[in-house]
Amino acid sequence: MAFFLKTKIWQTGALDWWGMIGNEDVFLGSREFPQPPEEGDEWVVHKTGDRFKIISMEIRHIGKQEPVTYPW
Repeated sequence: MAFFLKTKIWQTGALDWWGMIGNEDVFLGSREFPQPPEEGDEWVVHKTGDRFKIISMEIRHIGKQEPVTYPW
C-alpha cells in the first residue's frame, strides 16, 4: 500500500489504523479511516471522538468531540 502520506501509518491484525503523530502512536480508527486517504479527507474516530484531517499529505489531529455511542 503506497498512500504517499508524510505520516507513517500501519494497520493491525484487528484492522485498526494507527499513525505516528508528534512522536506518539495515535489510533486513527478502523472503518472510519478513509480508503484510500487523500488530501482534504476528514474523519471522526467513533471510539475516541478524535477528529483528523489530511493537510499537505500529512494526517493532523484537529479536535475532539463526544465519542459516538450506539444504543445496542
